[in-house]
Amino acid sequence: MGDENNPKKPHVLIFPYPAQGHINPILQFAKRLLSKGVKAALVTTVFLSNSSFSDPSSTSIDIHTISDGFDQGGYEQAGSSDAYLATFWSVGPNSLAALIKKLSEIHPVDALVYDGFLPWALDVAKQFGIPSAVFFTQSCAVNSVYYHVSKGLLQLPLPEPHLSLPGLPPLQVSELPSFVALYGSYPAWFDVVVNQFSNVDGADWVFFNIFYDLEKEVVDWMSRFWNVMTVGPTIPSMYLDKRIENDKDYGMNLFKPNVDACMSWLGGKPKDSVLYISFGSFASLGIEQTTELACALKSSNVCFLWVVRETEMAKLPYNFIEETSEKGLVVAWCPQLEVLSNEAVGCFLTHCGFNSTLEALSLGVPMLAMPQWTDQPTNAKHVEDVWRIGIKAHPNEKGVVRRETIERCIKELLTEVGEKGKEIRKNSIRWKDLAKKGIDEGGNSDKNIDEFIAKLL
Repeated sequence: MGDENNPKKPHVLIFPYPAQGHINPILQFAKRLLSKGVKAALVTTVFLSNSSFSDPSSTSIDIHTISDGFDQGGYEQAGSSDAYLATFWSVGPNSLAALIKKLSEIHPVDALVYDGFLPWALDVAKQFGIPSAVFFTQSCAVNSVYYHVSKGLLQLPLPEPHLSLPGLPPLQVSELPSFVALYGSYPAWFDVVVNQFSNVDGADWVFFNIFYDLEKEVVDWMSRFWNVMTVGPTIPSMYLDKRIENDKDYGMNLFKPNVDACMSWLGGKPKDSVLYISFGSFASLGIEQTTELACALKSSNVCFLWVVRETEMAKLPYNFIEETSEKGLVVAWCPQLEVLSNEAVGCFLTHCGFNSTLEALSLGVPMLAMPQWTDQPTNAKHVEDVWRIGIKAHPNEKGVVRRETIERCIKELLTEVGEKGKEIRKNSIRWKDLAKKGIDEGGNSDKNIDEFIAKLL
């Protein structure tokens, strides 16, 4: 089952959905396993293996590829979500099975850790009698909502403007994941998130990228019917417990970060003075919302670092970059963990994708939430009302957050004047300490990872 020097070294195959926000946390989990003596191998698509900007092989994690049906261009080659998902779901199982069969002749796989978005991977593992763990890259709260929909416990469209679910705070419909709140939107993605639970009862373990204290009520509820393990936060060790030497980066970037420009610009700024803005690798603001945000930044007169992907740059107001060059820096991509851990950054204006939310929480950075779609409204609810580490900038009846609202929120979070801002900063430090404690030696997540490994020996 292992190499000659360590015959009991388990071989774990790690299989994320091929998108930046899914690869990063599950790859980081693989590095945790590696640090504990496990042979960890990452499965990615042919296209992503050939197109990422960094090489996770530098961390001694083996890389294996399978086909998603679009080896030359990936998601863009497919042309639509429907086409990509249908083809990947058709081609992927046989390609994964062929890989596992090939590995069985070299170094047999002892366990498969697969992304919740890819439930068919569990069926493949069952074919080979391999133990399996489903890895959820979104919060327990969000997955609880999807679970209730999948089991028919939540009828859609929702008849009431609010609802209560076990272990969760009372939620307005607008605070639910957008695929549920706006029933009928993005039907292909709706099927993906709901079908995560089509066979989950057959998984040996259910992993969540959180630490227990973050969502303990809903974790306890889920643990009644699954073998739930919290294994996070899975962000590079040097930002948390520092037990994995030189682990400063996830190891795979689908966008090339402008490291030097960002860090040198931040270098001369006072502590807690900079507003960092990023809407992640996928979310896209409309032109009107981009304009409102740009105007708020100009009128608030704060220092800001704004990540605007190259495909979004044309939405910026004419001459905005030139007119704000004394106060702001606009880049196409940045090293987010380095930025968030820089003492100059005092607030993170975020879409509340779960990775970004978890990173800011783990690094003690207050958040200004502007959720866009999918799980982000529910994450924003928790940021503001449950964890109390930020505030939400509420949109108007057209779904646009006006410049006055954004500016008011910025001032509340970046100045020492408001009591709410002080409380948020205090809470942010408390959660930062709890995140580190969870993954550090003897913490709940650390113990769970050790228990998982012990079962494979």
